[in-house]
Amino acid sequence: MRVVLIGPLPPPSGGMANQTLQLQRLLQEEGVAVELVQVNAPYRPQWLGRVRGLRAVARLLPYLASLWRALGRTDVAHLMANSGWSWHLFAAPAIWIGRLRGTPVVVNYRGGFAGEFLARQAAWVRFSMHRAARLIVPSGFLRAVFAEHGMAADIVPNIVDTGRFNPGGVLSGVPPVILVTRNLEPVYDNASAIRALALVRARVPHAQLVVAGSGPEKTRLKQLAESLKLGDSVRFTGRVEAADMPALYRSAQVSLNPSRVDNMPNSVLEALAAGVPVVSTRVGGVPYMVEHEKTALLVEPGVVADMAEAIVRILTDPALAERLRVAGLEMAQTYTWSQIKPQLFKVYQEAIRHQGPAALLNRGTGT
Repeated sequence: MRVVLIGPLPPPSGGMANQTLQLQRLLQEEGVAVELVQVNAPYRPQWLGRVRGLRAVARLLPYLASLWRALGRTDVAHLMANSGWSWHLFAAPAIWIGRLRGTPVVVNYRGGFAGEFLARQAAWVRFSMHRAARLIVPSGFLRAVFAEHGMAADIVPNIVDTGRFNPGGVLSGVPPVILVTRNLEPVYDNASAIRALALVRARVPHAQLVVAGSGPEKTRLKQLAESLKLGDSVRFTGRVEAADMPALYRSAQVSLNPSRVDNMPNSVLEALAAGVPVVSTRVGGVPYMVEHEKTALLVEPGVVADMAEAIVRILTDPALAERLRVAGLEMAQTYTWSQIKPQLFKVYQEAIRHQGPAALLNRGTGT
């Protein structure tokens, strides 16, 4: 089988970029001939990336040329898609070029902002999606969002490489670490994590917060930590490479996902695979991934007191922490490549047989 994989690559090490890189490797290990078309390829020459009026054109034209070549010599295309301008500039053209080249395109839609995007742009998305062979999404949350707009999707979850993570034991004699592995952007609400730490330390005085990520909010978040007199108890690591993440998880007693908008965050999957109890906001696709009190503790977004209480429960109740750890490890096994591969290959095979665009829109709804 020949597959053209279309998507971003690190840097930066975002969820979609990491999933694209991982999928390329896993498919190649299965003997699949993979050709990658990178949507965030470096600017050539580099100075073009510094010219506002030329940046989009300088990236888009080589991308379209690469798509035209690649989609003429493959069996199926796997398109990593997202909302906003990313859809219009990179995803939609891939679908249309695939149609022109006679290549079925599997659209793998991701991101927690799909509801807002489709509320405004559903007609445009349907117009292109009608030319795609299949639509897959990583969660029941996104499947429901697309169904509201007359587009049927199959669920093919994100993949976690459990072999990368060796769950650590309980560390004694060291300050407990709360780990956040989200970029420093408003949507991920790292400010609530910092405020929660202030409440946690009133009951667990030596607790520390490690924020692993980069982004435009770094200065503001540092100022917040200083204003709360948290001092060295908050550490910003900056961007962490994927190879260094397992060690970071092994150092943590709690993994906190404070996001206000989400779909199926890799950070939660990785924490489960690493045996780290999870506290997460109950947003987007997260409740489709984990169950409150069984595989994680869930709280409402922005409710700092509840976030802190959930963290304290894990830090002060070893039985609860162990129960969540064991259940999380078990659940992570359902997201391994051995479990996801048959689902994905079935989608590829059906796309190659190409059921036709009518199968995608309102498939199985009788409309």
